[in-house]
Amino acid sequence: MKALLDFVPLIIFFYLYKTVDPKDTDHPLLQLIGSTGGIDNNNILVATTGLIISMLLIYGALFVIQKFRLDKQQWIVLFMTVIFGGITLMLSDDFYIKLKAALLNLVFAGAFLLSPYFMKDKKPLIQRLFGPIFDLTVKGWKNLNFAWAAMFILMSCLHVFFAFIFANGKYWGEFTAFGDMIVMFSFIIIQFIVLRKYFKSPEA
Repeated sequence: MKALLDFVPLIIFFYLYKTVDPKDTDHPLLQLIGSTGGIDNNNILVATTGLIISMLLIYGALFVIQKFRLDKQQWIVLFMTVIFGGITLMLSDDFYIKLKAALLNLVFAGAFLLSPYFMKDKKPLIQRLFGPIFDLTVKGWKNLNFAWAAMFILMSCLHVFFAFIFANGKYWGEFTAFGDMIVMFSFIIIQFIVLRKYFKSPEA
């Protein structure tokens, strides 16, 4: 249930991004935050407003559900969304919200790469996540950790590609809403297929 709630802001973002007229400067959400809008990017500004509001509401609910705490990942996502989204709305410039996803994925990649050096037990982050599932050697965990870091770096590059390079950002909204999920789910499926012989036995 908690995992599904994380996707609600993205669904709201995509719906507003696709349904709002880029030239509509009088949208109720823009009026709500006192914004005069932009020239031809108001669909992104409205979608960003919807994203921030929905994230604050949902993460606020999760904060209560999770006994007045959020996971580190949730804090990072919320912080970067509010900061970069806020700058986007203040300047009416969609550059910053487009940059957010690319930087966020680099943050996650850095977390995986640096985890063996900063974790108390010196174990890679991926081992803490999948330790109960896989039985790997020290080298195996290290390689899998690098693979996850590389995946996040790839997603960061894809966000930059769709936001600033390919078709003048025409498909950025589609990739932002669904690209991360497709890439990550595909990667996880491949991971389980490749590592299927390393599954721990039910007895373990």
